[in-house]
Amino acid sequence: MQRRKIILDCDPGQDDAVAMLLALASPELDVLGVSTVAGNVPLPLTKQNALVVRELAGPADVPILAGAERPLRRALVTAEEVHGASGLDGVDLPPPHRTVDPRPAAAFIVEQVMAHPPGTVTLVPVGPLTNVAEAMRQEPRLARRLRGIVLMGGAIGVGNTTPAAEFNIFVDPEAAAIVFASGADLTMLPLDATHQAITTDERIAAIRALGTRVGRVVASWLAFYRRHDMDRYGMPGGPLHDPCAVAYVLWPELFSGRFCHVAIETEGKLTLGRTVVDWWPNKAKPSGAEPNCMVIDRIDADAFFRRLTERLGRL
Repeated sequence: MQRRKIILDCDPGQDDAVAMLLALASPELDVLGVSTVAGNVPLPLTKQNALVVRELAGPADVPILAGAERPLRRALVTAEEVHGASGLDGVDLPPPHRTVDPRPAAAFIVEQVMAHPPGTVTLVPVGPLTNVAEAMRQEPRLARRLRGIVLMGGAIGVGNTTPAAEFNIFVDPEAAAIVFASGADLTMLPLDATHQAITTDERIAAIRALGTRVGRVVASWLAFYRRHDMDRYGMPGGPLHDPCAVAYVLWPELFSGRFCHVAIETEGKLTLGRTVVDWWPNKAKPSGAEPNCMVIDRIDADAFFRRLTERLGRL
């Protein structure tokens, strides 16, 4: 089997942690590294949390890299109200025994992409896009050398941080603008899709019923993590955002969407961080903006959770 090479860029966060576990549990993927960025919580916690998750997954030589401490131009916005003070509230885990790789995240991304044949490395960013944008600034050839970028972020419709903007894009819109204008093969898993992947009681119970340490930890994480969104949206659970991006790499048949032009709002007073998706292009009066991104709007949530649970059971 030809394993697909990926770099997971994340800001753990419970849903990032589950995305990381899914990637590490999947034999189809060759995880070259996990780079961390400030986002859900500050960088000292996101890199610590990634180390904790790697040890939870079992012995692994996958390097953990520390990346950007703040967005390219703005003050950092975090989300402790969702993820708790540690970013992984919900269960107490021992501190990690190993430390992060000394290489900076952006330099690692450049090194790995340029060291492998063109079209073989996929970036899977599920946090703010600061590390990816910085890597593109360091190596202008990077975007065209990638197999693709599959990211969790943005929204076709309403946001979750402001009425207009999703968290990952809102935190660093300038970085997102660089990535979306890069010419890379982009796939975006926006809120419109991830809000269909709901952590219901039954789905959490199935994960807990695995009877493993990983199953118990993930179930506890999700029980904590979903409380904020259940209260906010009135849903029977919380959206499990970030594992959707890893799942798309593994099982694209579970998803559907449309190739669109996506622009990033970096100036708007009310719409900063908005992913402006041209979902209904005007063929009679074309804007001149060519499609640059596959935007996903549908997910088979039942199949997604069945396959996620099965993979977690392997750890």
